[in-house]
Amino acid sequence: MEFRQSLFWDVDPKLIDINKNANYVIERILDFGNDEEVKWVWKNYDKLTIKRALESSRSLRKESKNLWNLILEKK
Repeated sequence: MEFRQSLFWDVDPKLIDINKNANYVIERILDFGNDEEVKWVWKNYDKLTIKRALESSRSLRKESKNLWNLILEKK
């Protein structure tokens, strides 16, 4: 997937390593991503990786964090 510049406004999206920067990618997409980007996260990261990113996040908005934690409970 080619990341949108508006989603990763503080870096060059072409330089993002999806494995090395997994927490950063997950946080941004779950907080500001569109439906296609969120689907991409669920396809490319396992549930445990997403859960750990949510738990360790200090930048994810509280509302987003609560929503995704509820969704993770259902999966």
